[in-house]
Parts: sequence; structure tokens; C-alpha cells
Amino acid sequence: MAGKRPAKDADLLDALSGEDGDLSGSDLTAKMRDYLAEIYRLSDRARDMGASDGYIGTSALAEMKDVSPPAVNRMVTRLRELGYLSHEPYKGIRLTAEGEREALKQLRRQRIVEVFLVNVMQFKWHEIKTEADRMAHALPDMIAERMWEMSGKPNVCPHGEPIPTANGEIESPEDQLLINAPHNQLLVITRVRARERDRLEYIAALGLLPGAQIEILQMAPFNGPIQLRAGKEYRIIGHNLGEMIKVRTA
Repeated sequence: MAGKRPAKDADLLDALSGEDGDLSGSDLTAKMRDYLAEIYRLSDRARDMGASDGYIGTSALAEMKDVSPPAVNRMVTRLRELGYLSHEPYKGIRLTAEGEREALKQLRRQRIVEVFLVNVMQFKWHEIKTEADRMAHALPDMIAERMWEMSGKPNVCPHGEPIPTANGEIESPEDQLLINAPHNQLLVITRVRARERDRLEYIAALGLLPGAQIEILQMAPFNGPIQLRAGKEYRIIGHNLGEMIKVRTA
């Protein structure tokens, strides 16, 4: 997060961001849970783009985690040995049923921290990624549940993503990517899948937040720009941004 945090906020964030400890007494470490959550995110996005089998490449995981391919391969090997991942030559890796359950439990912690930082501590959604990841890294379930209660027991994070249950289950909304949505029809933004600070600031400046009503007026061919109406305002966004926004019919 850019800038220096107020001392009171810094103390609370540091107190909640333990680096050690085992959250459930299993063989999984906090770092392993972080990997499982990231694999789930990547698989979910791959399904959005038409990959129905849920497999992802380890190179995509290395890029998302910003670590070296050998480090990712070591972690993938360990998670596969523990039964949380399966591997298919030339296709990549995907979560097993147990791996998905653990990934969703970690996603719950991460999304609860995000909504706590926004709803309770009044941070903006583009400011929270680094702190949320750090705090959720080894967050005890008891504290996560209290943070969820203090945030108003929300069903979604600030980006509109559903918060899984404590048992590792999730109910995804019936929505679709903006690039696949019908034209000249009132739509509601359900989720924004961007996480980069500058991109989120840009999306917020355009008013394309979860809950906003929009209408697709025109979509240029060959992945060209998309013209939208948001209330009384007109917006033009790139095709790649349309791949990060999900909508449903109003």
C-alpha cells in the first residue's frame, strides 16, 4: 500500500498478520494454502475464457505469484504428493476435490480481510491487495469469523466475488463476462476480477463498480473497444478490461 499507514492502523494490521502457525492441524502450511487459493483463481478465470477442464499451466502460476518456475515446481510437487493437486502431461495442473475445499477456505480468509479493510477500516478497494494477502496468510479462523461479523456478514468481497463458507463451499452467481453479454440491454456489474492498483483506480473512476447498471451499445470486432452507457454517462473501454468484468441482466 502506498504511503505510510497511521500508527493505530499499522499496529492492528501487524497484530493480525501472523507469519507462522498452522490453521487446521493438517500437513498444509499457510504458504501452501496461498498457492491453492491462487490455483483456484487461475482455474476459475480459465473456465471463464472457455477452458472447461480447469487445468492451468505452472508458468501462469509462477507469473501470478511472481516467483521463479523452479520454486513453483517444488511447491506443485509437494501439493501433488499430499493429494491436493493432480497433473496431466501437456495440460497442466488442477485441484483435487480436497485441494479445492482447502483453496476455498483460504479464499474465504482473503476475501473477509478485504471486506474488513474496506467496510470497517475505510480503505479503498485499490489499496488493499498487499495488506489483505499478508494478513490472510496465516489468519486464525476465530479472528477471521469476528472480522466477518464486524463487516456485516457480507456475502461478497469488495470486488463482488462470493465469499465461500467456512466449510469450503461456494455459490457463484449466475453471471457472464461483459464481452459475452447481450447488447442494448440493461446489465448489472456483479464482479470485477482485476487486482492491480492502477487498473482498479481506473475502473472506479469510470464508475464500473459491482452493482452499477450499464448497457453495451457497441463492441468493435477483432477484440476492439467496447462502448458502454453507465447511467447518463458514456464509456469506452478496451476488450481486455471487458474480460475482467462480469455482469448479469438487470
